Amino acid sequence: MNSTSETTSNQTASLYERIGGAAAVDAAVDLFYRKVLTDYRINRFFDDINMEDQIVKQKAFFTMAFGGPNNYTGSDMRNAHARLVKMGLNNDHFNVVMEHLGATMQELNVPHELIVEAASIAESVRNDVLGK
Repeated sequence: MNSTSETTSNQTASLYERIGGAAAVDAAVDLFYRKVLTDYRINRFFDDINMEDQIVKQKAFFTMAFGGPNNYTGSDMRNAHARLVKMGLNNDHFNVVMEHLGATMQELNVPHELIVEAASIAESVRNDVLGK
């Protein structure tokens, strides 16, 4: 394949496909929650959460948000996080989540430009997550 065809192919492939599809999302979400749940700055927000259900929802959400199959059936970001906002969820907490997302993707050897793209997608829901 010549470089022009390869570039065109990469630009039309979704982020979901470029990071490695379902296996990559599964690995990333599992590692991400291991990081989040051991971080004293944010783990209190998950005290009353069924983490098995949460992980399934998060995998479906990332799959959809990154351009893969849309099997997400959870609440919209504003409603899903309203209880957490009442508990004090704020920009600092969102920043910690972003830190863990980036670290997770780096640990899984995702190329920098794809990490930037994923971070941009995550940033796009900041105001909804924080109820703004």
